[in-house]
Amino acid sequence: MIGRVDADGRALLRVPVAAAMHGPWGEIEAWIDTAFNGGLTLPRSIATGLGLPPGVSSDAVLADGSRVTLESFVCHFDWFGSVYRTQAVATEGAFPLLGTQLLAGRRLTVDYRAKTVELA
Repeated sequence: MIGRVDADGRALLRVPVAAAMHGPWGEIEAWIDTAFNGGLTLPRSIATGLGLPPGVSSDAVLADGSRVTLESFVCHFDWFGSVYRTQAVATEGAFPLLGTQLLAGRRLTVDYRAKTVELA
């Protein structure tokens, strides 16, 4: 998978996402967040724009120790040729986040000089 480094230094990858296994598919550009040990977050605006159905809510503890209830959306995503069904956590941020759970067993190379990202 080939991505890019944007002008703000974010390592970004394009990931195909759909509400159902057989599409229609859209693409999101996700920010690789190595401080996030989960899988995928989606801004609420993107999730609703893709027509993703609501998922379950769950309680979580944030890095600052505060407790929150997190909403999620059900989505399917294409990851290295296999389609996975998951619950993507809803956020109010501008970017989808791709966490280390999806990086396990992969090699991530970010070249800031060339502004390229490679995940193999």
